[in-house]
Amino acid sequence: MRALFVDANPSLAAVTERLLRPGDPEVTIHHDPEIKAADLPRLLAGYQIAIDDHTPFPTEIVKQCPELKHIVFLGTGARSYMNPEELEALGVTVHIIKGYGDTAVAEMAFALMWDAARKTAHMDGAIRAGGWPRVVGTQLTGKTVGLIGVGGIGAEMARLCAGIGMKVIAWNRSAKSMPGVEFVPLEQLLAESDVVSLHLLLNDETRGFLSRERLAQMKPGAILVNTARGAIVDEMALASALEAGHLGHAGLDVFTEEPLPAGHPLARLENATLTSHAAFRTPEASDNLIGAALDHCRRILAEGK
Repeated sequence: MRALFVDANPSLAAVTERLLRPGDPEVTIHHDPEIKAADLPRLLAGYQIAIDDHTPFPTEIVKQCPELKHIVFLGTGARSYMNPEELEALGVTVHIIKGYGDTAVAEMAFALMWDAARKTAHMDGAIRAGGWPRVVGTQLTGKTVGLIGVGGIGAEMARLCAGIGMKVIAWNRSAKSMPGVEFVPLEQLLAESDVVSLHLLLNDETRGFLSRERLAQMKPGAILVNTARGAIVDEMALASALEAGHLGHAGLDVFTEEPLPAGHPLARLENATLTSHAAFRTPEASDNLIGAALDHCRRILAEGK
């Protein structure tokens, strides 16, 4: 069994090289994070395992990779880049990695929430441009944060928010309980939360989940934080809600199309803080991520299939 890391950026390549052990499957690192799906059949000739950071694997392309048997996707959002069921029908198993960056992503959500409350990025930009805005911020202690989805990241966000004295309420797609968290119907969460933070996986049921109608149900002036997936939110409706002042601010690390297209409505709004899908990018999370990917490769080798 041979593995190819198809789209390694310099930092993940270095982590992979450091974590490889004697006796591991052969792992070749392709040092080009900008490859296209059309390059895959040529690159994957002779490889049974692909390690994928962000490159799409369309079903029609995978059909042209007859030796490929496994795709180890670096994260949980493989469905944004491929159709696992269609690939399974071709004999290609998609493996995902959960939990590697729960703390890192929750800390980014927490940071975006604070920025939305105190407008730090806005003031920084204005001061660098010669201004001196005296912005009135929002005190978060005592406010209510509503978590939509309470997996590992949502649980970490709950811990952080409770630690600064926020009331934590939550809604989850399946029944759940957690100390210090009150689980409520979705409509109640939207109406009562000063901050709504999204922590859902993207799938057919959650695509467009925060629709125009649900955004309208949110508390006037509320903050929305999204470190999950951009397509969970109706972006045009969100831009309208921000521009109209129904929502106070949005802190967004993810977008339906990435990089964010030039001229996107969200990019012109002062009450939106935008980051480049970087929530999971910490050294600790990278070590966890690549370590788990190599564990997948070791298990595949051990099983011999």
